[in-house]
Amino acid sequence: MLFSEQNYRRGEFCGSIEVICGSMFSGKTEELLRRLKRATIAKLKVEIFKPATDTRYNDRDVVSHDRNSIPSTPVDNSAAILLLNTDVQVVGIDEAQFFDENLPEVCNILAQRGIRVIVAGLDMDFSGKPFGPMPNLMAIAELVTKVNAICVRCGSPAAYSYRTVADQSKVLLGEKDSYEPRCRPCFHARD
Repeated sequence: MLFSEQNYRRGEFCGSIEVICGSMFSGKTEELLRRLKRATIAKLKVEIFKPATDTRYNDRDVVSHDRNSIPSTPVDNSAAILLLNTDVQVVGIDEAQFFDENLPEVCNILAQRGIRVIVAGLDMDFSGKPFGPMPNLMAIAELVTKVNAICVRCGSPAAYSYRTVADQSKVLLGEKDSYEPRCRPCFHARD
C-alpha cells in the first residue's frame, strides 16, 4: 500500500520511496517542492535534505530554477540523514545524484520505519550515462516520475542535460551558463 494522507491520519504508517528524475530544467525540484508543500498542508512532519556541496542558489534552502524554495538541512553524506531525522513522516531529498552510493540503503531504512521518502535528482550525467545512486533508487522505488524539459534546439521533449562548457569533470555545478536541455537527436548531434 502506497502512502496516502488518510493512512497517516488513521495511524497506518506505510513507508514508501518516490523518485522524481529527469534532465536539468525539467522541473524535478519544483515537483519535489509541490509534494512536500502538500504534505505540510496535510499537517505531516516533513524534513528536507540536500547535499552540502550544492550551494548554487542558497547554502541551506532547496531552491528551484523558478526560485521557489523550502528550508532544508545540508548534509555531507547520506548516513547523516538517518542521524538528523527525528519523528518525521515525510523526508524530502534533493539533488540525489550528488549523494554517495549508500543513499538507496538509507532510503530503504527510512521507508521501513514507515516514512514516505521523496527523492529528486538527475537520472543521467552530462555524457548521457546513469548518474550516482539514481539508477538504484529508481529500482527500489514504489513510484518513479520522469519529467522532461523542452529541447532548446528543436522544441521536442528533452531528457538530456547537454554541457555547453569544455569542462569534463563528472560533477560541475552550473545553470543555464553551463547546461541546456536537449532531446536525444539534438544531444547526440554534439555541435
